[in-house]
Amino acid sequence: MTKLTNEGGGEVRRVTDELRVRLSDGAYPLHSVLPSQGELAQEFGVSRDTVQRALRVLRTEEWIESGRGKRSRVVRRQHIQSSAPRATRSRHPMTLGPLIAEAFERDEVALDIATLTSESLDAHVRVQAERIRARIIRPGKIALRMILPAETLAMPYPRNKNDRDDPRLSQRLRAITRAHTGSLRTVLDQLRTENLVPEVDLEIRHIELAPAFKLYVINHDEVLHGFYEPILRTVILEDAAEVEAVDVLGLGATLTHHVRDGDPDSAGSAFVDNATRWFESVWNLLASQP
Repeated sequence: MTKLTNEGGGEVRRVTDELRVRLSDGAYPLHSVLPSQGELAQEFGVSRDTVQRALRVLRTEEWIESGRGKRSRVVRRQHIQSSAPRATRSRHPMTLGPLIAEAFERDEVALDIATLTSESLDAHVRVQAERIRARIIRPGKIALRMILPAETLAMPYPRNKNDRDDPRLSQRLRAITRAHTGSLRTVLDQLRTENLVPEVDLEIRHIELAPAFKLYVINHDEVLHGFYEPILRTVILEDAAEVEAVDVLGLGATLTHHVRDGDPDSAGSAFVDNATRWFESVWNLLASQP
């Protein structure tokens, strides 16, 4: 286990998280090179050492690759596989950001989410909040229901690869979840109190099950589904310690996109119906309020 210098693990995680979101949403296209370490350090207001450590984490997660003296190159992005042709889709690879953006362009936005931490959702909702403030979009209602694992649940991940009894990674997971659910509440409450969205409803429930997949039911007629793939990666803790961890791939996981169409017997319609029923049954019978 190694100790970091300069900024603590919190700054490394902040830079890593932001770069990971950009990579997953295609802000840095596949095979492109990232800005230099100096440019990233200036942008984030951190030391080059912090940027170097953030990039090392991304390399262990196989987002980027880099050689000695060379800029980091993007070798992976989040992939959404969809069989639904849509006129609004460009020829560029589908990512989560545009799908959430389209959802918020309706008068009534309905999102039912089952996930691990709400980290990526928080980032995308904050982007849409800025579009609302700029009067680019004007939804009249936002209804968000989210199912998360209970904090009391003994999770099989993340865990220290070499010490199953190490509590720090589970504590870190809870802190991340609290931070992002708190951010979501703040952003949505501000939209309501500033009279930017007349009706806003956020409800979070917890379940005593470790999620094996993430699920987004978008406006009742689209579903994103993706499995949490176990991986080995380096995790940097708040006290700047580095831990080799068994974790799951969330942002980089492949998602499948399903759309309810005019045929109730189509594969897309059937999947949306099944996913909607699954969410409702878990929400009503298994999940509880914190």
